[in-house]
Amino acid sequence: MKQLKFINDTGEFTIHQPENINSLYFPLASEVGLKSAISPNLGGDAKIDQETFLLEPISIDNLHNNRSTRNFWIKNQNGEVASVTGNSAKQEAQKFSIDQEESQLTAGFMWQKLERHLKNLSLKAKVTSFIPHNENVEIMQVDITNTSDDTQTLTAYAAIPIFGRSADNIRDHRNVTSMLHRIKTTKSGVLVCPTMSFDERGHRVNHQIYYVLGFDESGQVPQAFYPTVESFIGKSGSFIQPAAIFNNEKGISAHAKINGREAMGAFRFAPFTLEAGQSKSFIILMGIENDEKNIDTISEKYRNLKTVQQSLTVTKSYWLNKVGVDFHTKEAEFDNFMKWVCFQPFLRRIFGCSFLPHHDYGRGGRGWRDLWQDCLSLLLMEPTEVRNMIINNYKGVRLDGTNATIIGQGEGEFLADRNGISRVWMDHALWPLITTKLYIDQTGDIDILMKEVSYFKDAHVKRGTAIDNLWSEDYGNKQRSTDNDIYTGSILEHLLIQHLTGFYEVGQHNIYRLRGADWNDALDMADENGESVAFTAAYAGNLMELAALIRLLESKTQTKSVEILEEIGLLLKNDTDIYEKVARKHQILDAYVKQCQHKVNGFKVQMSLSEIALNLIQKATWLRQHLQQKEWIDLNETEGWYNSYYDNNGRATDGYYKDKSHMMLTGQVFPIMNHVATDDQIHKIISSADHYLYRPEIGGYRLNTDFQEVKTDLGRMFGFAYGEKENGAVFSHMTVMYAYALYRRGFATKGWKALKALADTSLNFETSCIYPGIPEYFRTDGRGVYHYLTGAASWFMLTMVTEVFGVQGKSGDLVLYPKLLAEQFDNNGQTSIVVPFAGKNFHITYNNPHYKDFGDYVVASANCDNQPLNITDAAFVFLTKKQLELLNNENMHNITITLN
Repeated sequence: MKQLKFINDTGEFTIHQPENINSLYFPLASEVGLKSAISPNLGGDAKIDQETFLLEPISIDNLHNNRSTRNFWIKNQNGEVASVTGNSAKQEAQKFSIDQEESQLTAGFMWQKLERHLKNLSLKAKVTSFIPHNENVEIMQVDITNTSDDTQTLTAYAAIPIFGRSADNIRDHRNVTSMLHRIKTTKSGVLVCPTMSFDERGHRVNHQIYYVLGFDESGQVPQAFYPTVESFIGKSGSFIQPAAIFNNEKGISAHAKINGREAMGAFRFAPFTLEAGQSKSFIILMGIENDEKNIDTISEKYRNLKTVQQSLTVTKSYWLNKVGVDFHTKEAEFDNFMKWVCFQPFLRRIFGCSFLPHHDYGRGGRGWRDLWQDCLSLLLMEPTEVRNMIINNYKGVRLDGTNATIIGQGEGEFLADRNGISRVWMDHALWPLITTKLYIDQTGDIDILMKEVSYFKDAHVKRGTAIDNLWSEDYGNKQRSTDNDIYTGSILEHLLIQHLTGFYEVGQHNIYRLRGADWNDALDMADENGESVAFTAAYAGNLMELAALIRLLESKTQTKSVEILEEIGLLLKNDTDIYEKVARKHQILDAYVKQCQHKVNGFKVQMSLSEIALNLIQKATWLRQHLQQKEWIDLNETEGWYNSYYDNNGRATDGYYKDKSHMMLTGQVFPIMNHVATDDQIHKIISSADHYLYRPEIGGYRLNTDFQEVKTDLGRMFGFAYGEKENGAVFSHMTVMYAYALYRRGFATKGWKALKALADTSLNFETSCIYPGIPEYFRTDGRGVYHYLTGAASWFMLTMVTEVFGVQGKSGDLVLYPKLLAEQFDNNGQTSIVVPFAGKNFHITYNNPHYKDFGDYVVASANCDNQPLNITDAAFVFLTKKQLELLNNENMHNITITLN
């Protein structure tokens, strides 16, 4: 019997005895700041940002720490005690015994319900946890039911430790910072307002108030309080056997003040009586505000049980409506899995990369790459919100083609790196174009390329190899011209600078330099001589795509030329002989970046769009030929693959040496995706990947073979145990991109093999030990780790929508070109997708009565709302932008396509 089961078609699921896996956690969050992680025993943390933690910061390795648990206790008339979370000393002792309490967890988007039978008290407890989407309060509704035949008199206690400070203080001055706490009890709970935020670089006055409040179903407040850890656990007690409960400590009353102690949101309610079968509810509120009046407002609003229940209903609907994509295939489990995959980009937008238990690094926020890849999925769900995001994101590009790496809270806000650490990821210029192209395809808004945007400026110049000593914070973070005005250029100009500077920054093999790393952040020890063959192939594809967009701009707008910064002419030299000359490339790049160090002259020149496009095509064509001639490894008649990198000693990473095959998946993905690899080469790559990398029992394709070497001349990844994270794990992001690349080149069966292995392993709860969704990677035993916050979700969704179901934009037109396989159709020969496009909502159904695979069928007929649609070349169904504009915005439009 499966331990995890979906209970409907909205992704909601249930798990029996979830506390038996102590690495499980679930995200709860609002759109306005509060972010929580909650485990099956209500452990985890809650915070606004790095400086503002309500509950003690938690990493995956202390998630099971009883100290951090939100707890709620019940004591009966005989003095017997139990925790509704299972977190008491006695319950811990019984955890794996035959007397273990029955428990069940049910969850959906941003809410969790825990049900537990408290055998020794003959009670059933239900705890529902959620955060309203527009409030900074986490709500626990606790329902207690008497399952005995007798009347019981009970006493309830809430117990939530309040951390109330920065995550930096988890060890750094932990005790000292507790002395800053100013704690008080109110009628309804405990408030903590530290006097200051402790930081030896400069202490700051604090205004944040951390609180825990409690009410029963009638709005009655607690009877007594235990507002410090000491008063709650006592001299010899603990969080799982607290003296306040077990020794009947009296507690203190409301309106008391205690200074300089570890705080505790703990209190006791008045005793109550339950008849057989009768229930009683309690409401626990916990959150962070900067004004006590706001806490009073929240208290008045949510002390009412009906309001709490209505808020839960609204919260469920809000997040379900956010995920505007729905799949129907033969497998209902897969369809529900895709619900969570489509939800994950919202989670990363909210949680950044630092605020869930596995993601215990950094100080919050997303990276440059995340900004752009998350937009991919949002374009498919909320396209109207993405235009401004894209425009503002370009404000992070420097004139030397690199970009800011510290991203502020506001949209388009980028910050200078005050640590003076220059880190250049060579793949960063790749993602803006990929996202912008998808946006233009989805909307037809080619004019966005002409939108004027500023450039980022800080002390780092010459692509991170020098410091601008003239720059200061007074200059600001926007590039200025010699007349001290903020310089702006078109988005097209930004894209040209990003791609052209990279073309000239090559290593000794005439391959783009690796610099600090590429997509694989763990390739971080080859800054001097490392080269990325994989992303050189990716840039070859991007240059072709950019040329195509320029030609589209020319044809759609009748524009023949554009104004671009005069200095860019250095990078557009019409001399293909330069391409082979590494030293000459360096000279050109050096000449350009020297002219952009502090202020730029700001002069612009008119350049022909067709000439720019031709220049880019020439560069892309040369790159493709160079890679095919120099980097292809032809192992035998059936196997071969591309070299992926050069290490800091100038040695190729891939190939057969030291009596074994060395292969990296990344080096295959981008040559396939970007038309560097020929069809014959793709067949050999597939054969090799299946031979050396494919392990279906742990998720599919490993990131690399075991090099059995700690390569300090390439990156930290080789110091990891093989099968962990970047060193040979099944890394979901790259596996999904491998699938996308195969689909893009028409190898649908092999692409689906990669996607299906990831989905099957994720859904095999007994192995993966994760809630539904896709993790960053699967380790050697198949367990999924670094869950929720991964770019793999955006790419999985993109692949399913645009390639598998074939719902693609083409300059604002809707093209339907499915690459579905027979096994994806249900028993009626149907599969479908619900997806928004051009501000309309579509329910697209494919009929495949003869269960044919992609390549064996053609489109026989198609209609939209029972009106026939044109079919192009028996393969494409086409709705022009004009046709789309005529459709109603409110209704769901039904498209039916028959394959034959």
